[in-house]
Amino acid sequence: WFTDLLPAGNGERYTQDFLLDVFNILFNHIQKTFNGKSKVLDFHHPHQLLEGLEGFTLELSDEPEPLEQILVDCSDTLKYGVKTGHPRYFNQLSSGLDMIGLAGEWLTATANTNMFTFEIAPLFIIMEELIIKKMQELIGWREREMDGIFSPGGTISNLYSVLVARYKFFPIVKTKGMAALPRIVLFTSEHSHYSFEKTSAVLGIGTENVIAVKCDDRGKMIVSDLEEKILKAKEQGHVPFYVSATAGTTVYGAFDPFSEIADICEKYGLWMHVDMCYASKASYTSFDFWTTERLIFVACLSHVESEEGLLQACNQMCAKYLFQPDKPYDVTYDTGDKTIQCGRHVDIFKLWLMWKAKGTCGFELQINKCLENAEYLYKKLKTLENFELVFPDEVAAKIKARMMEEGTAMVSYQPLKDKPNFF
Repeated sequence: WFTDLLPAGNGERYTQDFLLDVFNILFNHIQKTFNGKSKVLDFHHPHQLLEGLEGFTLELSDEPEPLEQILVDCSDTLKYGVKTGHPRYFNQLSSGLDMIGLAGEWLTATANTNMFTFEIAPLFIIMEELIIKKMQELIGWREREMDGIFSPGGTISNLYSVLVARYKFFPIVKTKGMAALPRIVLFTSEHSHYSFEKTSAVLGIGTENVIAVKCDDRGKMIVSDLEEKILKAKEQGHVPFYVSATAGTTVYGAFDPFSEIADICEKYGLWMHVDMCYASKASYTSFDFWTTERLIFVACLSHVESEEGLLQACNQMCAKYLFQPDKPYDVTYDTGDKTIQCGRHVDIFKLWLMWKAKGTCGFELQINKCLENAEYLYKKLKTLENFELVFPDEVAAKIKARMMEEGTAMVSYQPLKDKPNFF
């Protein structure tokens, strides 16, 4: 029973046996994950999972269950889950399973702490600062010229960018709210991530004030259309304040013309953000460490701003029970007050450990290999006479569904209205 485990008296032996059994379950799953002959997913519909499968039930009981059943539950949870490290998993977010990152995740769970003050997470706070500085070097900004934090994902990172940009131009919004502001508008390409509309809804800007800029046939933002829409917004009495360019759009993987967009932003005094969720190798205003999505899955993401102190000024609320100024260390290492969530899950260690294990050169080689594989696939597809663009979205959806139900593969497809899909 769980009561026999540590910290119970004489619980060491039971705890060791239990954790060793858990490790064996995890390791067996890892082996199956890398076995190309295994299924990507043992698919079941929601009602089947709710009804229970071969003795495995998701229902919660009033009485505790024995450790033997807990081990079965652990095994079955992996059995009926998706093997995101499988060679034929190409769906969203996760891809591959890095053993060093996995070890980092295990250590993070064992440490069982939270990131908001130096006193409860000293090493992790320093690791985050060091990696942010490393990114600063890669971007090319001078020392003390930037600030940043790690966030749970791309949507939150993009939200931070709009949040701090709005505060930069209208600091009164922090105390008076949107009622004290004119009608502000922001611009993204028509192929940009949907999170900008969600962000505008959350921040009270409104989705109607997110203006989509036309793209060319390669999916790149048309700069002339951007300028036209900025001028039109001004004529209507609106206040443009923000432009998001994209380094690797979700469907086409397109890179917007950053230099030209930067010139427009400088001309009209707008904040420029670069959403780099698919292209963290490049280095611009925001640096999203998703050498994760499709490339190296680390499951952590950074948001970097080019003005030091802006995150702190925008978000701090000076909660005295957490952020006392008279602590026996440099309190600038208490990072919780410059975030919107205060406490954050410790994602930084697995990235730090992977960086230690691979080095910057190792990351570069791994990413380049992914790009070479993509180019190889592209060239192979071009040589196939029976391969063509698929127009009806229904075809791709049915193919995906069949592969998922059979467990043979799991792929991602993004239907784009009135545009062809590669499958």
